[in-house]
Amino acid sequence: MNKSWERFFFLAAYLTQGSSYISPRVYAIMHRMHHAYTDTDKDPHSPKNDQNLFVMMWRARKMTVDIYKDKQIIEPRFLKNLPDWPVLDRIAYSIWSRLGWIALYVMVYVLFSPSPWLFLFLPLHILMVPIQGVIINWFAHKYGSKNFKLKNTSTNLFKVDLLMMGEAYHNNHHKSPAQVNFGFKWYELDPTYFMILFFNWLKIVRIDKKIIPVPTLVPVLSTTAVVREI
Repeated sequence: MNKSWERFFFLAAYLTQGSSYISPRVYAIMHRMHHAYTDTDKDPHSPKNDQNLFVMMWRARKMTVDIYKDKQIIEPRFLKNLPDWPVLDRIAYSIWSRLGWIALYVMVYVLFSPSPWLFLFLPLHILMVPIQGVIINWFAHKYGSKNFKLKNTSTNLFKVDLLMMGEAYHNNHHKSPAQVNFGFKWYELDPTYFMILFFNWLKIVRIDKKIIPVPTLVPVLSTTAVVREI
């Protein structure tokens, strides 16, 4: 995408992630490291390295902060073609921004919640990104099924993944990291795939026309490829 659209989605990430915002640049670096070093001691988040999910996520959080503050030495190969907006990141990573979002969430619940029990959902809003991270980086490396035997612990957590927008087809993703469609079997519906195609049709994004080989045992809607996650 061009720089204007990149800034648009950067801002959209901040507005939708709010108190749990993580910089697209930081996330891109960590995601590249995860694929390069899956389940090794250099993996930023792997159930094989930590005794429970809380320890894993705390270690991952520390690494995101270190990357953001340039305290982590990053290999040059992980730094190519990264989205970056330092001004927005400085605002979003400030304690005042995170507290402001939490205050806004609480206020919305106080003003509009028809029942007190709905306040149980408040932590989900405050910790949205870490919770998504736990589901994919912990549970999708410990439970679920596998379409492919790989040299890592990745699994497909759900048979049909609407909750995680296709991200929980994690074993598929580790098999073909650049494949635009994370769903390989006919029933593995990947909603994000159709969003990418729609954005490509609108010329918001440009899909790489390079064809990524797909295993013949797996039916897919298309072999068109794109770097789904940087």
